[in-house]
Amino acid sequence: MPVLPDYDSPLALKAFLDEYDMAMQKKFGQNFLVNRSIRERLVDALDICEGTTVWEVGPGLGAMTDEILSRKASLVAFEIDRGFCGVLRDIFSDKDFTLIEGDVLKNWKPAIEKYGIPSRLFGNLPYNIAAAIIGDMIAEGIRFESVVITVQKEVAQRMAAKPGTEDYSSFSVFCQWAYNVTTIMDLAGGCFWPKPNVTSRAVRMTKKDNWPQCRSPAIFMSLLRGLFSSRRKTVRNNFLAWLNASGYLAEGADADAVSRKMLSDAGIDPGIRAEELALADFLKLSDMVAPA
Repeated sequence: MPVLPDYDSPLALKAFLDEYDMAMQKKFGQNFLVNRSIRERLVDALDICEGTTVWEVGPGLGAMTDEILSRKASLVAFEIDRGFCGVLRDIFSDKDFTLIEGDVLKNWKPAIEKYGIPSRLFGNLPYNIAAAIIGDMIAEGIRFESVVITVQKEVAQRMAAKPGTEDYSSFSVFCQWAYNVTTIMDLAGGCFWPKPNVTSRAVRMTKKDNWPQCRSPAIFMSLLRGLFSSRRKTVRNNFLAWLNASGYLAEGADADAVSRKMLSDAGIDPGIRAEELALADFLKLSDMVAPA
């Protein structure tokens, strides 16, 4: 059985990989957090205790896994690297640890069916994974009590951006629809091995108690993307283009007249841009499109 590597030492981690004939794979965006105090702070932010159910995405060789399990949480981990999976099974075989091998985007729904919705989600995620898993789960009505993820700083800025700012996007609106988003800390490249060429940011997302509802999450998500599709265009132009492409117009309806009326009824100035709208504006407009 493999012995826990020294997670604070790049040299020790490299030796461990060599010993078990494994290599880092760029396509999976693998980087190990080699700063113990930061690992502890991130798990502190997760706010877990004995029996807390946690999902971890991309445990790698188990540095964060070990920290989470040391606090007696019940952990389900998703890992796509087969070599790492073999090591993780051996290292944590005596813990409350379940490993799901493969792509989390393909496996999270079956995992929900089998294990239920956990209380916490944790991971160091590439942008495409972060956006897809959070977006897909919210669209399905699935939220966690708390999410602590580390992403590229620019992604974190979009997640927490406010209306009227450069970083405000459809992803900002979507995240803030379901969660309160706060920054935990920034992590320089030197905190990781191999050292990435970007600064990362850890964010915490806590479930909103009063989740603003909409008639159709699918329409809401589609509308958001449509209104932000051409940032230089006005709300009216993007909304009109989205209506024409969406299939939600009644046959023979005048898209231009419909778009003008809906924007007027929603109290939205057709001449502004999407980044100037608040969450409530998007929800109101979405409900006007969605069937009653």
